[in-house]
Amino acid sequence: MSSSIPRTAAVSAVVAAALAAGLLAGSQSAAAEDTAAVRIHDVQGTTRVSPLAGKQVTGVTGVVTGVRTYGSSRGFWMQDPQGDGDPATSEGLFVFTGSAPTVAVGDAVSVDGTVTEYVPGGLNSGNQSLTQLSRPKVTVVSQGNALPAPVTIAPWSVPDAYAPEGDPANGGSINALPLKPRAYALDYYESLEGTNVRVSSSRVVGATDPYSELWVTVKPWENRNRRGGAVYGSYESQNTGRLQIQSLVPTAQQPFPKANVGDWLVGSTEGPLDFNQFGGYTLTARTLGTVEDRGLEREVTRKQHKNELAVATYNVENLDPSDPQEKFDALAKAVVENLAAPDVLALEEIQDDNGATNDGTVSAGETLKKFTDAIVAAGGPAYEWRSIDPENNKDGGEPGGNIRQVFLFNPERVSFVDRAGGDATTATGVTGAKGRAALTLSPGRIDPANAAWEASRKPLAGEFSFRGRTVFVIANHFGSKGGDQALTSQFQPPNRSSEAKRLLQAQAVNAFVKEITAVDKHADVLVVGDINDFEFSATTEALTDGDVLYPAVRSLPRSERYSYVYQGNSQVLDQILTSPGVRHFAYDSVHINAEFADQNSDHDPQVLRFRP
Repeated sequence: MSSSIPRTAAVSAVVAAALAAGLLAGSQSAAAEDTAAVRIHDVQGTTRVSPLAGKQVTGVTGVVTGVRTYGSSRGFWMQDPQGDGDPATSEGLFVFTGSAPTVAVGDAVSVDGTVTEYVPGGLNSGNQSLTQLSRPKVTVVSQGNALPAPVTIAPWSVPDAYAPEGDPANGGSINALPLKPRAYALDYYESLEGTNVRVSSSRVVGATDPYSELWVTVKPWENRNRRGGAVYGSYESQNTGRLQIQSLVPTAQQPFPKANVGDWLVGSTEGPLDFNQFGGYTLTARTLGTVEDRGLEREVTRKQHKNELAVATYNVENLDPSDPQEKFDALAKAVVENLAAPDVLALEEIQDDNGATNDGTVSAGETLKKFTDAIVAAGGPAYEWRSIDPENNKDGGEPGGNIRQVFLFNPERVSFVDRAGGDATTATGVTGAKGRAALTLSPGRIDPANAAWEASRKPLAGEFSFRGRTVFVIANHFGSKGGDQALTSQFQPPNRSSEAKRLLQAQAVNAFVKEITAVDKHADVLVVGDINDFEFSATTEALTDGDVLYPAVRSLPRSERYSYVYQGNSQVLDQILTSPGVRHFAYDSVHINAEFADQNSDHDPQVLRFRP
């Protein structure tokens, strides 16, 4: 759970309850003897886990630097104005009170309590822990004291290397490793845990989200793209300058600023450095800079020529008839204006006709009629659609939602080749002779009985005809990254457990494309959709095995390769891959959502134009 804002999906745990089981390296029994008159840096220690974890401490003193009066983790931060001079030991500490604390910023306090290691997200999340004092007895010694001068987090203070390799003897954990704040970014931030810090004017790399938080970078040059984001181009390009910003002032008292990627947070932003489940190290701002709007605009792709086929993919984020008409209208306007009304549009996350109501409904005709009507109202073509209803609650997503992929196509420009018989459980195949491939079912699902698609969306294959040429389009929505360890995990490198399923899914799609090209090596095949993985991932490598497909996003400059922004990293999740028969094409990742605080979806659509 975010330590300042409640979220319904969050889970939290206090490591003290598991210390006796030895679940954290360096932990000690909660029954250990009391320790008196220690200072904050003694509690923090020189590793991620306190050497006093599980012990009672008395008389820990400091000046209150921040107070959190709302949310699920109420308490305050205090800091020792007299440090020990060791850059590895933090002089700041969070005191968890549970209810709204009665201290104020500037109070000098003395605290008795239990040293605990709180793991946002729970022990099984793999997250690092937050050292804190729990069940405190707080004595205010004096009031109105000057705060310790903030530590400025600056471009030159954050190392370029992200994290040390985890200790193999400890399951890959970095918890017990001595902190090296001059060598690794995660060690540097950990050495400032709970400390009063500041950032000066910084570029926004993650737009303001619904939870009143945004991301900045303190390294202006780090993997920057022309629109102001920080591109995540490899597993070693974590972008060390990223830092999450929240406010200690409740939004009811002071609205959180709205910012888009490329804007600047101007002035000084200052407050304690926290650690939470949704982003790791977070500056919880006592004073917040102001947003300077740099005028980021939504992109518009060019219109296809009359002899070009334009194929697009767009994740419309759980669209169903209960969504406000404004969402339908905004998505429709984007299709018509920003995507220039593509000839074929593969949609992901079209929900059934009553959305998340879990009553067995699987049809999505109402959803699609409402959407296509909105497109016509926006000045677009009268799209027809083809899809296959899933089995109830068999394709993942929220219970009752029954999301699926759908083909929209403009019948004035392209024809759909219908071959009856496709349903949720029947697989389409490939047939043909004399170099002309065809689908046995169109639309049809690819290998739906394959275990790779358990609780996941099955690929939808369709056969189209454009100017007398056959084009195969396979619409996908691979398994999500849910369950993967965060970049800030205590395990380094983090475990990407969800990749195993996507790897199997990619292999299934790759095998199907090979069936098509075995019949017609010049076949025009497009594999499109929310692949939920990077262009450099093992998933993409499996899709392209045997050079049967090419990731079109690689035709773009490296700085332009992204369709999604997550925790300040601009990255690829949505893709279009082409068979060798698609020799010349123009590819565009159309940035209209992911970089903006106001979003119609959290994904940017992709479009590819070519001459079949």
